[in-house]
Amino acid sequence: MRIRGFLIVVFFAACGLLFAGDLASFQNLGFSADSKYFMFAQYGAAEKTALPYAELFVVDVAANRFVPGGVEKATYDHPIQPGLDGQGALFNLLTDSVELKKRWGINHVLTGRLVYILLDGAEPKSQLEFRDFQGKKKYRITLVQSARGSGTEVSSSFHLLVTVEETSDRFTTHTVGLPDYWRKGVRRYKIKQVLLAPDDRSVVIVIEREEQDSTGVNIRYMVETLKP
Repeated sequence: MRIRGFLIVVFFAACGLLFAGDLASFQNLGFSADSKYFMFAQYGAAEKTALPYAELFVVDVAANRFVPGGVEKATYDHPIQPGLDGQGALFNLLTDSVELKKRWGINHVLTGRLVYILLDGAEPKSQLEFRDFQGKKKYRITLVQSARGSGTEVSSSFHLLVTVEETSDRFTTHTVGLPDYWRKGVRRYKIKQVLLAPDDRSVVIVIEREEQDSTGVNIRYMVETLKP
């Protein structure tokens, strides 16, 4: 009986952790056939209400910005149960966003190639180096970030320096992002994933944002894209 009681306590403690912060999940939803456009989503449940939400985004890869009308968001009025992550909200929003997918030619099967992922619990890196053996290129990505203020008054900025090396004496360097744009309530950025598009040229860098508000630390995602 003691063991059973202990397990029950652990179970409810773990469930409590699920609602200790609003931790969104990232979802790669694929590229268009020509790799010009990329769709991704984030979903989760609000900490205070447990109401599930989902957000969809379509990005113009070469321009590194959302396409016109390329952002859709929804929150649903049925709280999720302990142990669930709100993924149903994403399924509902995808059903309601079929026209957005068709308009930009998104194919959910064309998810590109994952060349880097930050595993849960691993120490985030400010500089990554990796080689794409299929494309015969070497990449170096440096995350540069600054923060000011503290608590709920914190704000931060970041940008990426991306070097693409094709041969030992042929390379290009790109500044990706907005170095002078300060996001209120964001205290830290991490490189979560790096994807190569189906064209083996375009790069999608998934950024995890730590946001501070009165409830604690929330996790959100964004992407920066580059077509050298």
